[in-house]
Amino acid sequence: MAPFPFAYRYGMDEEAASQWALQELDMVLHTQTDPSETAAMVIEPVLGEGGYIPVPASFLQGLRRVCDEHGILLILDEIQSGMGRTGRMFAHEHANVRADILVVAKGLASGFPISCVASSQEHMSKWTVGAHGGTYGGNPMGCAAAEATLKVIEEEGLLENAAMLGEQLMAGLKAIQAQYPVIGDVRGLGLMVGTEFVALDGALAKKVVEHALESGKLILLTCGMYGNVIRWIPPLVVTEAQIAGALKTFKQAVAASV
Repeated sequence: MAPFPFAYRYGMDEEAASQWALQELDMVLHTQTDPSETAAMVIEPVLGEGGYIPVPASFLQGLRRVCDEHGILLILDEIQSGMGRTGRMFAHEHANVRADILVVAKGLASGFPISCVASSQEHMSKWTVGAHGGTYGGNPMGCAAAEATLKVIEEEGLLENAAMLGEQLMAGLKAIQAQYPVIGDVRGLGLMVGTEFVALDGALAKKVVEHALESGKLILLTCGMYGNVIRWIPPLVVTEAQIAGALKTFKQAVAASV
């Protein structure tokens, strides 16, 4: 396993973290797993449970180059970050790279149970009939929900809404961070944003979540290796007024927790 380019964690700027992680990947390929014996590389373009950390564009582009050079498949897990969440249909579009295999779920059918593994005809034709499937594969109701969701995303301009209101959310959270240095980092793409607290034990983040919930106005969740990251993942149909209200409640919750 190669290290992830987590700039905040390593005290680097994003580009320095990206280049360091690519160098470490090269070391792994020379010392632990030969490229000729490496079938694929798997990564989330934005880490979900790991802390809502966007992968630097240069790192994804570097992975693409390495995979192309050695004939390795690049598998992108967009279960959390896909379907418009980041202001693009898929988060890897921000880096202008392509996936050999793309995995999506969750937002694909607005929460109705369904998932999808997508790839080129060249790759998919290598499966023999019946070699890959599941008990509920191709469920008609799930497929109908996915089709309706895609239609709504396109017709109601939800990609644009996620991008625009994501900027409002990021700006608001950074303004709160400037007032409360207990927030160490604010990061994200579109409506997939993480606020990481300096304290690693997760207690402060949990307290903020509890205060926000007690207000009766805001439900938040934590994530990250230490549970010290509050994730922001509002619905793609969220409004400017709702973002403003959430930011106000969050600021009050932070103030009440420190």
